[in-house]
Amino acid sequence: MDTKPIGAALNRDITSGERAEKDLDAFIAKRDKARRQTEAEHAREELWQESVRRHDASRDAHLREEWHEYHLGHAERLRANLEALAAYHAAEAQKYLPKGA
Repeated sequence: MDTKPIGAALNRDITSGERAEKDLDAFIAKRDKARRQTEAEHAREELWQESVRRHDASRDAHLREEWHEYHLGHAERLRANLEALAAYHAAEAQKYLPKGA
């Protein structure tokens, strides 16, 4: 015969189950917080990378403009120097022509 008193099943200790549920809730909350932080970090990383791309594009455009100006100026300086040099040699060549020619 069963010797357990009536209602004995209702007197069970459920603190271990409640503790396990509390631990599970804490674990879920911790993982959710980590996921949210990871998503926020990912969003910040994407914004930073876009900022770097815009900065690099701006810098590259500026450098292309500077190099363009440099080469145009250098071409002008070379043209002026070479024209002066050509004029000098033409004048020197005239010195060696016969006097009556």
